[in-house]
Amino acid sequence: MAPSPPSALTALAPGARSWLAAPAAAREAEIVAALDLADRAALDLAALDRRIHHLIERNREIHDRECINLNPASNVMNPRAEAVLAAGLTTRASLGHPGDKYEMGLEAIEEIEVIAAEAARALFRAEFVEYRVGSGALANLYAFMATCRPGDAIIVPPAEIGGHVTHRDAGAAGWYGLDIHECRADAATFTYDLDALAELVERVRPKLITIGTSLNLLPHPVAEIRQIADRVGARVLFDAAHACGMIAGGVWPNPIEQGADLMTMSTYKSLGGPAGGLVVTGDAELAERLDAIAYPGLTANFDVAKTAALAITLLDWLAVGPAYAAMMVDTAAALGGELERRGLPLYRTGAGPTTSHQLVVDAARWGGGHRAAQQLRAANLLACAIGLPGAAEGAGLRLGTPEIARLGMTPEHIPELAGLIADALAGGPADPADLADVAARTSDLRRRFPTVHFIRT
Repeated sequence: MAPSPPSALTALAPGARSWLAAPAAAREAEIVAALDLADRAALDLAALDRRIHHLIERNREIHDRECINLNPASNVMNPRAEAVLAAGLTTRASLGHPGDKYEMGLEAIEEIEVIAAEAARALFRAEFVEYRVGSGALANLYAFMATCRPGDAIIVPPAEIGGHVTHRDAGAAGWYGLDIHECRADAATFTYDLDALAELVERVRPKLITIGTSLNLLPHPVAEIRQIADRVGARVLFDAAHACGMIAGGVWPNPIEQGADLMTMSTYKSLGGPAGGLVVTGDAELAERLDAIAYPGLTANFDVAKTAALAITLLDWLAVGPAYAAMMVDTAAALGGELERRGLPLYRTGAGPTTSHQLVVDAARWGGGHRAAQQLRAANLLACAIGLPGAAEGAGLRLGTPEIARLGMTPEHIPELAGLIADALAGGPADPADLADVAARTSDLRRRFPTVHFIRT
C-alpha cells in the first residue's frame, strides 16, 4: 500500500533551524505564513504555480523598471544569451570531453562546448580553460584542490579589503581543510602589504597565495607577489570574480600574463554572462588536474545551456569588450567625483576613489554598509555592504557600474544618479517613508534605459 502524501503543512512548513540568523528565520516564517494553508490536507498546486509566475514578473518589475542596480555582484545579460537558457539544452547530460562522450546525440552540444572554450582562451589569453564550473565559489574550490592538499598553508586577503569568504574558514578553503593565514593589507593600495606578505611567506611556507577580492579599487601587484611566492615555491591564484570584466576589456593587466598560475572568476558579475564559474591557466599540469576534478570528479554533468549562454557572452566581449570595460571605468570615476562633490565620504586610495568599476562609501554615519544599503533600497537604489581597512566589519557601502554601463548610462547621466544617491542618504539614517519621492525619481531614470548595450549587433 502506497504511503499517504504529506499534508500541505508538512510539505511547506520548514523545520526549526536554530542556526539561521534572526532576519532569515523571520523572513522565511513571513513567506510561509502568507501561503494559503487553510486546507492542510491538499496543497493548491495551481495557486502556487500562479504565485511563482507572479513573483517572476515582480522580480522583473523590480530590476527592469523600478530600481537602479549599483551592486557590482549583479548585471544584465545579452537577451540572446539569456534566451539560450530556455532553448532545450539544460536537461541534456553531457559527461566527458567532446568526441568522447558517455551519452549519445551530443554532436551539436560538443561544438558549443568547444566554441565556449576557444572564446574564453582567446579573451583571457590563457592556454587552458575549465568552463564546466557551477559558480565562482566552486571555481575557487577547484583551484584549491588542484594546488593544495588538506592541511597545506595558504595566504589570503583579509575581509577588510574585500577578501572573499571562499578563501577563508567558512568557505571552500576551510571546508577543504586548508591552513589559512590572512595577510595584512596596505590601506593606501587596497591590496597586500608586500613587506608583510614576504615575512608571512617565509614564516608559514604556503603552497598557495591568493589575491583578488570582492572590492578591487586598484590593480593588484601580481608580478611582485609572483616573485615573493617563488621564494618558497608557492602557487599564485588570482580570484577575478569581480575584476574579470576589467581584465577581459584590457583596462586592467592580465594576471596570467603577470605570473599568476591560475585565475578563477564568476561569469555573471562584471562579465555579464549566466551564473557560473570559469578557471583559466597557462600551466598544463594544473589544467590536467582541473580537468580531472571537473570530470569524473565533482562536476560530471553540467548545464549546457549555461555554456551556450556563456559562449555568446564571451563573443560579445571579443567584439565590444574594450568599449564596455572603458565605460564601466569612466562611469565609476564620474560617480565617485559627483558623490564627493555632494559630501559623501568615499574611501580613497593613494590614487583616489577608484581606477575600476567599483567604489566604496565609508558608511559609519549610517550605522554601517548594510544599513546604508537598506536605506538606498527604500529609494530604489540597490547596493551592498563591504569591509574597509581599520573599520568594523561591513563598514563600507559598495557601489559599482557594470549594469548601469550595460544599460547605456554614460558620464553625462551620472550627476542625476549621484543626486539620487545623495538625496537618499542625506542627513544620515532616514525613515523609508521619507524616501518615496527619491524612489519615484529613481524609477523614472531607470525606465529611460530599457535596452542592453555593448553586445554584437
